[in-house]
Amino acid sequence: MDSVTQILLGAAVGEAVLGRRVGRKAALWGAVCGTLPDLDVFIPLGEAVADFTYHRSFSHSLFVLAALTPALVWLIQRIHPRDAAHRRGWYLLVYGAFATHVLLDSFTIYGTQIFWPLNSTPMSWGTLFIIDPAYTLPLLVGVAAVVLLRRRPRLACRLNAAGLILSTLYLGFSFAAKLHVQALARESLAQQRIEHTRLLALPSPFNTVLWRILAMAEHGYYEGWYSLLDDRPRVVFELHPSASALLAGLEDHWPVKRLKWFTKGFYKVGREGDDILISDLRMGLEGSYVFRFKVGEIGNPHPRPTASELRSSPRDYRQIETLWERLKGR
Repeated sequence: MDSVTQILLGAAVGEAVLGRRVGRKAALWGAVCGTLPDLDVFIPLGEAVADFTYHRSFSHSLFVLAALTPALVWLIQRIHPRDAAHRRGWYLLVYGAFATHVLLDSFTIYGTQIFWPLNSTPMSWGTLFIIDPAYTLPLLVGVAAVVLLRRRPRLACRLNAAGLILSTLYLGFSFAAKLHVQALARESLAQQRIEHTRLLALPSPFNTVLWRILAMAEHGYYEGWYSLLDDRPRVVFELHPSASALLAGLEDHWPVKRLKWFTKGFYKVGREGDDILISDLRMGLEGSYVFRFKVGEIGNPHPRPTASELRSSPRDYRQIETLWERLKGR
């Protein structure tokens, strides 16, 4: 999720765990712990695909963060010696903020390697867009109450707890919506006699009402849209080509293998001039994918592998208006 949401979640967890005992410093340290795992973006790995796929790996591991917790608790106790008696509470606060951060990230489609190094498979339930105001707003209200209602700590505590409960219920709703949409998508694919190998439902930007559905096929992929406000429980799919043959001869090239693994098969292959590109279909919209990587060049007679390079896509902000109209249902 976005940094603001993670900071608010960490602060809310900190307040819920230890706020009534140590005051607002609990929310402050929760906010710090809520943002620490994302600092891995500042670690350069020297290669575009590596930078892309190693984010949310070791820094988001439940095991690594558990090992880091004692060191951070020691630092907190040195800074706040008067609160050293709450040792167990600080442990619960620090690891609670760490764990909720990485678990929330797993609700997005990017993927979070929460079991690294035992298992590096990115966990990605894909029920939330990376920014979702409906999830963030309850947390914001609760944390704002903690900051502003200094003379009414009990009310602030209750509002903070209510914010955590509402945001958690929203996560449950997102799961139910995704399962509902995927079931409808399977029925629609069967009715339209579309053969596919993989199916994925993704929330559209900033909401869980409008969903984008991807169905991978042999020579391309199908894309469909469904709004929970639609009158009819049916998804209409449109076929888009993918030039997978361009990867012939590049199967063992590390960026190609890595992207196939990281995208879980939801990728598009295309050509731009003499450059061979792989796009992650899960992040972005048709014609404007966020992560596109050059992985090779057209050769004679075989393609040549190259160091991966992130390619920007043109942004068409008119798509937001189109999505809003589609969200309102058909």
